[in-house]
Amino acid sequence: MSHEDYLEAIVMLGGSQTQSVRSVDIATKMGVSKASVSKAVTSLKNSGMLEQPYYGDITLTEDGYKYGCAVLKRHEMLTRFLVEKVGLSEEVAEDEACQMEHAISDESFKKWLVYFERIGL
Repeated sequence: MSHEDYLEAIVMLGGSQTQSVRSVDIATKMGVSKASVSKAVTSLKNSGMLEQPYYGDITLTEDGYKYGCAVLKRHEMLTRFLVEKVGLSEEVAEDEACQMEHAISDESFKKWLVYFERIGL
């Protein structure tokens, strides 16, 4: 799992600058161990993406929230495209979108968004 996946999961769980989430909920959502979450949280804290008091709940910083929302938007748009326009099942589209969202640059995704708007997605 990438750090982007953790930020996306925190946003999906309702995390923000004002709303915290528990590490156990992140672990459950992502299907990983609490130790994996702890390791990722430490790294994301060091990069200024989230805050966590000693053994407390996790809160995103402004940058972390923006980044997590951007990753989630990519995921949702790509999933929708793969289901509605390509014809993949929801399950396959979710897996594919998860892989694609990390490989697409910001510049490329902006162009994807223009295309999505043009085709009515």
